[in-house]
Amino acid sequence: MDLTNRTVVVLGGGSGIGLGIARAALANGARIVLGGRTREKLDRALESLDAKERGRCISVDITREADVVRLFESVPDVDHVVVTAAVLAYQPIREFDMEAARRTIDSKIVAALLIAKHGGARLRPGGSITFTTGVATDRPSPGGAVVGAVNGAIDCFIRGAASELAPIRVNALSPGWVDTELWDTMGTDKASRFAAMAQRLPTGRIGTPDDLGHAAVFLMTNGFTTGTVLHVDGGHRFV
Repeated sequence: MDLTNRTVVVLGGGSGIGLGIARAALANGARIVLGGRTREKLDRALESLDAKERGRCISVDITREADVVRLFESVPDVDHVVVTAAVLAYQPIREFDMEAARRTIDSKIVAALLIAKHGGARLRPGGSITFTTGVATDRPSPGGAVVGAVNGAIDCFIRGAASELAPIRVNALSPGWVDTELWDTMGTDKASRFAAMAQRLPTGRIGTPDDLGHAAVFLMTNGFTTGTVLHVDGGHRFV
């Protein structure tokens, strides 16, 4: 799983799963570029990684085509792109705010199309694009219909993109519950919810960003894997 002299762009790398993926890429020798909408957040993440000369940041809104074009113009020698950025809206269907739904759709589906459109022609030989879906595709929770729908769309999109962009490989990671900063903003008792879920999962624990980092490096370095959704969910799909 060697990424020496490879450049990895992590979109959504300022925190959570994205930061875990950036950490894993660095540990395996890569140069990293953290992308996201908030520069201050990216700068803090890069400082925490102690990336030195092997890391940089770029502000980008991946739902805007001009931003995506600028991204690939400013990082011309890209080997791998990993996308974890998303705006996820959870609401009951009968109460759904349509602007919130559109932001979720744009952040997953429109962004995926733009990254494939402009990144597919610029990645170096042996390169890959990895998107992120989630267990909501298979087990949508109450209020999670839109999130499940956009994740399911990415499942389909990677197969078409893997065919059209070949030999660039296109895959997706599908995490289950992962202990990230996002849970701290939900206003719930995270510890008790995690403990209850851990008891249900065959693995007996909640996932970590490092679990997803290891899986992402596998998808970047395994040259025979494309059009595949890699489930890193502790068995959540079937409990």
